Amino acid sequence: MNLKFIFPIFITLTVILIFHYTQIHFVKFYPVLANLTVFIVFFSSLFRDETIIQKIAKQFEGELDPFTKTYTRNLTYVWCVFMLINLVISIITVFLEEKWWALYNGCISYFALGVMFMVEYIVRIVLRKKYRG
Repeated sequence: MNLKFIFPIFITLTVILIFHYTQIHFVKFYPVLANLTVFIVFFSSLFRDETIIQKIAKQFEGELDPFTKTYTRNLTYVWCVFMLINLVISIITVFLEEKWWALYNGCISYFALGVMFMVEYIVRIVLRKKYRG
């Protein structure tokens, strides 16, 4: 049985409990560190032959055609910009009241992430039909 998913859930629940039951405010930096880590992974992959998104696409589609290689590299740029904006906002919320921090980091950022995935999926379908026929 693969239990890889338990560790992130355990860490997240621990952070929530610590934040809720103590006055340890450095826990507010948890989303900042998470966003920074993801941004660094995506951004650093831009300096390699294959971006992280290209590697993920390769897992699903096998060898990538030139269109898909270009699309996934450009998509990595888009995700970097999105994550940088999300990172900056999460840093700002650390210095705001807890209700604003919780609203953004517990709701709005996830909603924005979902919208980003949905828009990207629609764009991908439209572009595939246009360029692949």
